[in-house]
Amino acid sequence: MPTIVFATPKGGAGKSTSALLLAAELARRGAAVTLIDADPNRPLVRWGGRPGCPENVSVVGDVTERTIINTIETAAQRTPFVIVDLEGTASRMQVYAISRADLVVVPTQGSVLDAVEAVAAVREVQQQEVAFRIKIPVAILFTRTSAALQPRTLSSIASEFEGQGIRVMSVRLHDRDAFRALFSFGGTLASLDPKQVRNIPAAQENASAFAGEVVAILKQQAAAA
Repeated sequence: MPTIVFATPKGGAGKSTSALLLAAELARRGAAVTLIDADPNRPLVRWGGRPGCPENVSVVGDVTERTIINTIETAAQRTPFVIVDLEGTASRMQVYAISRADLVVVPTQGSVLDAVEAVAAVREVQQQEVAFRIKIPVAILFTRTSAALQPRTLSSIASEFEGQGIRVMSVRLHDRDAFRALFSFGGTLASLDPKQVRNIPAAQENASAFAGEVVAILKQQAAAA
């Protein structure tokens, strides 16, 4: 069953938010999901402890570099999707998790400094491909973008990634109040109160498109295998 790993050495890139949005959207579509929180700050564990966590989403915390592989493999036997939110630093846990990934998503904001860190994450994945002699698909996900504007800097960075043969996801996760609200109120985008959170439908559409592209990439990889 597919394991999707979210990895980036840059804090604040939207890694945990992206992982949560994917898990919640897959669950909304009826899939069972295991969400593994390997971030020391445990944002997803805290989310899972709030009201409204979907019944078909299991949140697992307290993983270590010694247990991460077994945790992923056990989860893959129980649920069709496994999503791993890694810590934001290079570590053995990161290496082990990436070695079990069917797709590594590298979230990044559209700045040159963030792009440098994203490239470092991609190179780490490529090193693991060599070390383990396996193919590990990786894709860049732009986060916290504007729904109305596309800065030239962002387009330039995307072109540079693609010029280096690095896949860039066409869907971008915009800067949405609804995305942040999930960590405050718990639950999913569908359960948020429109009186408290603005523009929920646009956030839902964005998250759905993101999940759809992830699923499409996984299907493409499976067909090519």
